[in-house]
Amino acid sequence: MAMDAFAAVATASFLACAVTTIGIWMISRYQEWGTKHSVYFISFAAGVLISVSFVHIIPESLEMHEMAPAFLLVGFLAIYLSNRLLDLYVCHGLQSADRTAGIAPVLAIGFHSFVDGVIYSVTFKVSMFTGALAAVGMVLHEFPEGIVTFLLLQRSGFSRKKSAMGAFVAAALSTPLGALVSYPFIKDITRPVLGVLLATSAGALIYVGASHLLPAVEKENKKYSVLALAVGVVVALIIMISER
Repeated sequence: MAMDAFAAVATASFLACAVTTIGIWMISRYQEWGTKHSVYFISFAAGVLISVSFVHIIPESLEMHEMAPAFLLVGFLAIYLSNRLLDLYVCHGLQSADRTAGIAPVLAIGFHSFVDGVIYSVTFKVSMFTGALAAVGMVLHEFPEGIVTFLLLQRSGFSRKKSAMGAFVAAALSTPLGALVSYPFIKDITRPVLGVLLATSAGALIYVGASHLLPAVEKENKKYSVLALAVGVVVALIIMISER
């Protein structure tokens, strides 16, 4: 890969990191407003994550690897089991249920964001045009991802500072890390391997959306939460159309 491709990968991944960081900063800066309206961000994110997983990530992974459904299950169960293990052995006695509810989905988001970085390397290897299209779609979802990651941690009992730092590492920093770590080895990453990563990521994200985000929305029972969910679905569809 030429040096200009490396520059493109680095630029796209750090742009994604910057957009996520802006989301984290805004929600931490205007915390009262963010807390009051957090259910709408969570509902919106649920629509985005679940739609992207079912309509885009899973079909892509199926094209790349015939065992993608098995790794979809692996991703789903991995986050579920990590949830249970954190509850039993890490957070026990320290508001364990609340803490686990924040940490487990953040692990899934971190894994997904890391894979996003790998995808930047892969798509820019195919062509600059393909990489640019993928970058447009992925960067658009980084802003609400940063907000939701912060809110998940804060709602689980972490302080504002710890929530911001945790969200930055999991949702923002992991993307350029994934890009820079994978870039030197990208020639060895085959489509089947990427298919495995995509399927595992989709399983994790579906668990986050269905088992953490949507129940939180239903618990709040705000008037326009369903509308926010619908907007998330529509935005996800627009993003996926823009990638094609």
